Amino acid sequence: MAVVDSGRSDLSPSAFSPAGLVARFKALLADPSDSRLAQLVAGKMFLLRVASALLALVSQVLLARWMGQFEFGIYIYVWTWVLMIGAITDVGLSSGARRFIPEYTELKAPDRLRGFLTGSRWLAIATASAIGLMGALTVTLLAPHLDRFAIVPLYFACATMPIYGLVQTQAGIAQSYDWPLLALMPFYIWRQFLLTLFMGALYLFALPTDAVTAMAFAAVTTWLVTLGQTFVLNRRLKWKVAPGPKRYEPRVWFATSLPILMVESFYLLLTYVDILTLEHFRPPDEVAVYYAAARILAVVAFIYFAIAGATTHRFTEYHVAGDRERLKKFFGETSRWTFWPSLAVCVLILIFGRPLLSLFGGSFVSGYAVMFILAIGMLARAAVGPAERLLNMLGEQRQCAAVYAIAFAVNLGLCILLIPRMGIEGAAIATATAFVLESIMLFTVTRRRLAR
Repeated sequence: MAVVDSGRSDLSPSAFSPAGLVARFKALLADPSDSRLAQLVAGKMFLLRVASALLALVSQVLLARWMGQFEFGIYIYVWTWVLMIGAITDVGLSSGARRFIPEYTELKAPDRLRGFLTGSRWLAIATASAIGLMGALTVTLLAPHLDRFAIVPLYFACATMPIYGLVQTQAGIAQSYDWPLLALMPFYIWRQFLLTLFMGALYLFALPTDAVTAMAFAAVTTWLVTLGQTFVLNRRLKWKVAPGPKRYEPRVWFATSLPILMVESFYLLLTYVDILTLEHFRPPDEVAVYYAAARILAVVAFIYFAIAGATTHRFTEYHVAGDRERLKKFFGETSRWTFWPSLAVCVLILIFGRPLLSLFGGSFVSGYAVMFILAIGMLARAAVGPAERLLNMLGEQRQCAAVYAIAFAVNLGLCILLIPRMGIEGAAIATATAFVLESIMLFTVTRRRLAR
């Protein structure tokens, strides 16, 4: 199922000489087609996510050693809530950007485009702030029933929410203009780097390096990098979009974004339910081991996110233009781009799984079996490519939501059933099973939709 460039294949021996490889690389860069541009953008996004994963690995290894396994487990538990809830604080406007920006551009509606570029970000800030306030109120009301060592970190998590909505929406806008570095570097690179730097300084001067300080610095760094991203994005948009009147259509935006939010909510629940359920049934040190194994293997998922981020707005372009054949062909290409690299990276990670886990500490090697189990589910996801993104852009959000709701219910039920009996391996089996089921259902829905 390798991707073949029709009419441009050159398998002669000279093609693999240094000069031949250089010539092929130059031809790749010079190819103006959407497929080549998508590949280049996806390549940048993947390399950025790999760099982020390496930085995260180093950061988490250092944090685990500086904080100790127990405090690190608390931090991971709270930060998981940030990632899960924070990802929906933009109420779907991040994905909506990939729908509306190419649509307004294709329809030559600059006033609606300018309105979305400004209005979507203010809406994201407002909704994210409301979610943060509700979160803080919930923590206050539930404080007597929560573990006392998690209460203050949870308040810092709520303080992160308002800005999280903005960083999500701005990432969607930047990806719609093929600016992957601006979309991903602030949150995935600079935030992690600054957090590690601050925590390292505390450790060096023998100051507290517990979950409270880690979450405090996580909130501060998220605010800092997002404000920097806002400044750069505004400057670039001035050159990309001519000034003029703005037309705001919040009802139209929400009519599309809220169903996407439903899809993303179930997706996030499906992604993080294993860690959150583990926290209720197992001690923090086991949560830390599972998290380390899952995060290392998560590099495989970066390929999917890179392909999806680089291609989603193209699905909208072809759909609005009525080019169904190009849409089908392009989706087939993206599926191949996703699966084969995912398989190669997965095999490589599993080969070196034990040494990678040992970086966190000797006890973390017990999570090696978890990596093999989770790999099955991740490869099943990779096999269907960015099917969920395609369906969202074609207006099939409800079917996507139904798929993820069923997969989430299966994951949660299996977690409750298996974790008390099998520990972290039970969580991995539950998650992998849900991923396989989700992939089968997405494949079925996508095939039916493209056949219309």
